[in-house]
Parts: sequence; C-alpha cells; structure tokens
Amino acid sequence: MAGDRDDSAKSEAEPPTSPGALLRRLEELGIQSKSVMHPPVFTVEEAKALRGTLPGAHIKNLFLRNKKGAMWLITCLEDRKIDLKALGKTLEAGRFSFASADRLMTYLGVRPGAVTPFAVINDSTGAVAMVLDKGILGKDPVNAHPLVNDMTTALESADLIRFLEAEGHAPLILDMAALEQD
Repeated sequence: MAGDRDDSAKSEAEPPTSPGALLRRLEELGIQSKSVMHPPVFTVEEAKALRGTLPGAHIKNLFLRNKKGAMWLITCLEDRKIDLKALGKTLEAGRFSFASADRLMTYLGVRPGAVTPFAVINDSTGAVAMVLDKGILGKDPVNAHPLVNDMTTALESADLIRFLEAEGHAPLILDMAALEQD
C-alpha cells in the first residue's frame, strides 16, 4: 500500500529524472515545448515577480495526502484558493493535508518549490493520483517547472494531458472554480 513506503529513503537523493531527460521524453512523444531559465522560485508570488510578460496559463501544484496515506497531485491556475475540505469531499478522499518534503521526494522525485505535473514521470508505481484544473485547458501555453524551480517549460494544454496519459497518469479534469474558498 502506498502509505506503507519508507518516506525517508530518497529525502536527500538527487531527483531521479533530470530536466534534460524530461525534455527528451517530451520530444519522444512529439510534444513541442519551450523552456526558459530564471532564478529559483519557491512561491507563486516569486514567480509572478520574475516572469514579466511570459504568456499563457501559470499554475500552482499541491501535493496532498489523506489519512490513509493516498497521494494526490493537484495542478490548478496559480490564483485559485482551493478549499481543501471541499476538494477532499469532491474526490471522496476524506481530509487532505499537505504531504511532507520527504514524501514529495519519495513519490514524485522533486523538492519543494519544484512541484510540477511533469513529476509524474518519477511515479512509476502509479501511487499518485493526478487532478488537473479545467480552467487550465485552452489557456495555452501552460507554464510548468521541468522538475526544477529555476526553469519554466511552456507547452500546449492538450500536450500536457498527452504527456500525463503517456506516463500512466491520465488526469481527472475538475472544475476547480467551484472549489474555491470565499
């Protein structure tokens, strides 16, 4: 069971997939992307301050777990203020909490600040459920970190879904606007 894994095993390890390997995987899938380097960012506010006029959808990612140890990666528009209680109820997951940095490295192979839908490339066991905000669709390009927080990679939303499906993480598309806090 996913909740029984040793969360400390990879906590100090290097990410299992490099940004270069991820970009090669996108190329293998015939997905066009464009990446830019920038200083490391850890928050939406830092990203907004640095990105200038970078077009498209800008996202944030929540790595969550429930009491049973099941994991979810939620990717939504950056300004969404998601009600985690409502999200847990909608997903029939119970109460959510944020997963630790150790769990993040164990399950997705990235560090805090670099959480991204691309990280499912490191979840070969399918332990993490992928949920994608419907609001991202059609706001092309979608901008995401390519496993590190000092780069941003842009691709079409349909190609993001194609990547997720190719990695065995077909996303649940959810209208996150309905789950925002007042």
